[in-house]
Amino acid sequence: MKSILLLLASAAFTLAAEPAALPLWPNGAPGSEARKDEAEKDDGKGNITNIHNPSITPYLPEASKSTGAAVIICPGGGHQKLCTGHEGYALAEWFQQRGIAAFVLKYRLSREEGSTYTLEGDAMNDTRRAIRTIRSRAAEWNIKPDRIGILGFSAGGEVAAYSAMKSDAGDASSADPVEKASSRPDFQALIYPGKSGTMTAEKGMPPVFIACGYGDRPDIAEGMASLYLKYKAAGVKAELHIYSEAGHGFGYRPGKTGAAAKWPERFTEWLMDSGFLK
Repeated sequence: MKSILLLLASAAFTLAAEPAALPLWPNGAPGSEARKDEAEKDDGKGNITNIHNPSITPYLPEASKSTGAAVIICPGGGHQKLCTGHEGYALAEWFQQRGIAAFVLKYRLSREEGSTYTLEGDAMNDTRRAIRTIRSRAAEWNIKPDRIGILGFSAGGEVAAYSAMKSDAGDASSADPVEKASSRPDFQALIYPGKSGTMTAEKGMPPVFIACGYGDRPDIAEGMASLYLKYKAAGVKAELHIYSEAGHGFGYRPGKTGAAAKWPERFTEWLMDSGFLK
């Protein structure tokens, strides 16, 4: 009987420890209200589609271990799916174990078959709403409101970059406390993002950490080198890592070896150097 009780307690603890997704809008995302109750689809490998109720899944460290920093993780997938396995939950757990609050963002997909969503409209609305939500609840989650950044892989790197390119201070007159908060990320991390030719750099933008592979396609490997120079010219602090033995999609896989597999460690060192981890 004692063994059974221990097993049940262990199972209950595991279930309790699994974070739940938090919808970004209580009544559904603008334009998607009628579809907010549709179930997402998972192919069994962590590739998520049919996202109509965008959300964040919080991985919060223990209060005593919290550094005050937070990272929103935007998985990639070509805007057709979200690859939450090697570009989502495992990395969130890694950050959580190191005292960094992590939030996996599920944004609406503009290139999924039959989608009526747009990257510049719906996906970016979801991304900015995620930043506002976390900033508006910073005290509750032991987060410093000026240490909230965004990290994206591939297509998710596009939404991360765009959020840093265009943000606002919030609407002080809004009845929604979330909308009162700023949508500006305090830092950004771009991990092999696409559409580098659409990315701009201007003075005053958030500092940026960039990582990609030498073997990736030219618009990414060479594009990130060019983007780094744009940030340099604009006077925005930037750090660039191009891994000679990596291609596209290396993400984060626990236990994997090689220089590219260690990029999260380089990223946390950059956060420390930049003053976001104290």
